[in-house]
Amino acid sequence: MPQIRFLFLLLLAFLLGGCATTLTPEIRSHVNPDADFSRYRSFAFFSPLGTDKDGYGSILSRHLRDATRRALEARGYRYTETEPDLLVNFSADAVDKADVVSFSSMGHYGYRGHWHGLWHGHDTTMLQYQEGSLNLDLIDARQKQLVWEGIAEGRITEHARQNLEATVQSIVEGIFRQYPYQAQGTEAR
Repeated sequence: MPQIRFLFLLLLAFLLGGCATTLTPEIRSHVNPDADFSRYRSFAFFSPLGTDKDGYGSILSRHLRDATRRALEARGYRYTETEPDLLVNFSADAVDKADVVSFSSMGHYGYRGHWHGLWHGHDTTMLQYQEGSLNLDLIDARQKQLVWEGIAEGRITEHARQNLEATVQSIVEGIFRQYPYQAQGTEAR
């Protein structure tokens, strides 16, 4: 019976953990209703970025800059470090979490084909994981006001850690699917 219990716990952990490569983050956005997006044609990156560490640029920041630049340029925005209309900033966080799962189990026992009775058990298991959040902020460079924010939250999988660049690209694309604007006077690519 201990083997059956172990196999059940293993199956339960797999089902609750999901397939590590298919978990998708929850994405939402907020817009400043007073912002006039028709005025924005160019962008640059905030310095230092919220995802940089102790005075140096992180690998995560590089992937975020590259993916965001592709997304904004595809919407007709021009990258410039001289008087940009928008500044882009990022922040990211990871929190340890746990799911506690309780379940009942039943079975029968016997000896050489003779049924002797039922047993009933109760098991509890704890599944630990990390949940991450990424904020992508667009700031009016002149007014120093947040005009749009995209947020992604979800479980951080081992697959995501091992494939950081592709994961970041996918998340940034998902965030920008909620961004309805493009640079004035341009056509989206």
